[in-house]
Amino acid sequence: MKRIGAVCAAMMLAATASAQTLYFSAIPDEDETALMTRFSKVADYLEQELGVEVEFVPVKSYPAAVTAFRNDQVQLAWFGGLSGVQARQLVPGARAIAQGSEDPTFITYFIAHKDTGLVPDEAFPMAAEGMSFTFGAKTSTSGRLMPEFNIRENTGKAPEDFFGRVGYSGDHSQTLRLVASGAWQLGALNYAVYDKALAEGAPETESARVIWQTPPYPDYNWTIRGDVDARFGEGFADRVQAALVGMTDPDLLASFPREAFIPAQNSDFEPIAETARALGLLE
Repeated sequence: MKRIGAVCAAMMLAATASAQTLYFSAIPDEDETALMTRFSKVADYLEQELGVEVEFVPVKSYPAAVTAFRNDQVQLAWFGGLSGVQARQLVPGARAIAQGSEDPTFITYFIAHKDTGLVPDEAFPMAAEGMSFTFGAKTSTSGRLMPEFNIRENTGKAPEDFFGRVGYSGDHSQTLRLVASGAWQLGALNYAVYDKALAEGAPETESARVIWQTPPYPDYNWTIRGDVDARFGEGFADRVQAALVGMTDPDLLASFPREAFIPAQNSDFEPIAETARALGLLE
C-alpha cells in the first residue's frame, strides 16, 4: 500500500508539473508588435520541446523585464548583458543558460546623420564633440552601458560633458529612426538591429550611417529562475538549456537574429557587472 501511495503521489506531482505554464519575456529592444511576432514562434517551439505550456509575456521596458523576473511573473527571459546581471542579482539561484553564438563578442555601432559630415573611422569620433547624442534604453547594455563606457574611456569626459545634448530613445529601432530624421545627430545602437535594417533596405540607413564601433563585449543571454526544477521537475532548467542550444530552425534563429545558441553561465557576464559597477549602475 505504501508503494502504491508513493506511486500515486509521484503521478500527482508529475501531473501538477505538466499543468504548469512556463512564462517567458524579453527586453523590449524593438516595438511590441515586432516582439510578439518574434517570440510567439519561440513559445511554440519551446512548448513542443518541453512538453509544458509556454507563453510569451511582453513588457514595456527593460526594468519591467527585470521586475517580472524578480516577481516570478516570468521564469525565463531573454535579457541583455546588464539586465541579465541585474535579474540574477535579485533572484537567488537564477542562472544564465544560453547566449547567441555572436553574444560573447557583441558590439555597438555609433551612427551619425549624414549632414554631420562624420565618416567611418577606426578611431573614436572626437569631432562629434558638442553634437547631440542619443542612447537607447537607460539600462541597455549595447544601447547605453558599453557606449557610455567607451565614451568615457576615449574622451576622458562624461557623455553630458562631451556632447552638447544627451538623451535616451528607449530602444534600438527608435535610435535609428531618430538619428535618421535628424532629431539627434548621433546615436548608439545594437549592431544586429542596424545590420538587419540595412539588409532589408530600410530607408533610415541612407541618412543614418555607421561611423564607429566599440570593441567586443558579452551581451544578450537567456536567464532562468533557480526554482524551476521544483516547479516543473528535476532537470527542467537543463532541458530548457538543451532546447535553446538545440534550436536549429533558421526562421526561429533569424527572429533574434542569431546564427545559433550556445551554453552560457553567470561568470561569462562578469565583465558587464564590473563595468556597470564602475559607472554606478549596479551595486
